[in-house]
Parts: sequence; structure tokens; C-alpha cells
Amino acid sequence: MDKFSNLIATRRSMRKFTTEKLTEEQKRTILRAALISPTAKNNRGWEFIAVDDPATLEALSKSREMGSGFLAEAVFAVVVLGDPSKTDCWVEDCSIAAIDMQLQAEDLGLGSCWCHQRGRFGADGKSTKQYLTELLGVPEQYEPLCIVGFGYKNMDRKPYEDDKIEWTKVHQGKF
Repeated sequence: MDKFSNLIATRRSMRKFTTEKLTEEQKRTILRAALISPTAKNNRGWEFIAVDDPATLEALSKSREMGSGFLAEAVFAVVVLGDPSKTDCWVEDCSIAAIDMQLQAEDLGLGSCWCHQRGRFGADGKSTKQYLTELLGVPEQYEPLCIVGFGYKNMDRKPYEDDKIEWTKVHQGKF
């Protein structure tokens, strides 16, 4: 199995992290992966907010009613934002950037997990967009897609096994 195939097979969502901090070089390498990710018509209609402050990570963990709690344990997170006024492909472009960061983290021996934000709400009924705008000063034109949390892995996750791959989901030539 080549290196890329191995990254794809071994990258699993990691929701438990150690307290060990990432180096500035590791954070920059992860962010570089996002910044060089492909976009529709090379429009680069995304923005990223890098967060490593523990209090802000704790606040990000409360962005959704459920599913965002793991961000409090992350030592680094990236809020991925798109600009719909710049491109109608912002969701796709931001998604590619987010997974590229996750694959880069795996290559560095780090864990990561995607926390969906677009169209979600907190326990108080406030939209994640409103919550992140207030917390991080996000300008109105940007839409949050996700927050990706990063850190050193603090749980074991086995790679995907070939016998569990659902090849029946692949259709040749037509459905």
C-alpha cells in the first residue's frame, strides 16, 4: 500500500486527545494544506481561523447542542469559513480544505475530527453562525462550514478493513 492509500485507510475521527501542544511548525503545516487545497476556478473563497487558546477551544466546544464537546480536549482547531458572495462552490471548496488538513495531520501522526457547523444550532437555539460571529468576530458575509479539532491521539482506532468496504455502493457505467 502506498503512503497516500495508507493515510486514507488509517485516518479516523479522533475525539480524544492528549494535552501535549502542537508545535508552531505542525500548525503551519496543517494550515498550509488548507491554503494549497484546490478550489473551483481557483477562487479561494475560504478563510480559516486558527485557535489554540484553551478558553476559546472550550467555548468552541459549546457551539452546537451535541457533537462539539470534543473540541474542549483539542489543543488546536481550525474554523473553516466560506464566502458565498465569492463562489457558489464554497461548501465544496471548504470541505476539500478541511479534509486536506485532516490528511496532513494524519501524516504528522496527529489526530483530528470534523465538527459540522453549517445550519446547526446550540442548546440555546442560537445558530452556529451567530455563535461563531459573536465569539470570533466573523464578518457577516462568511458562512461557517466546520471546525476541525487537532491533537495527539489519546485513543486507538483501527484502520478500515478491506472486508468492511461496501463495494456494492459502486456502480459501473450507470446505476
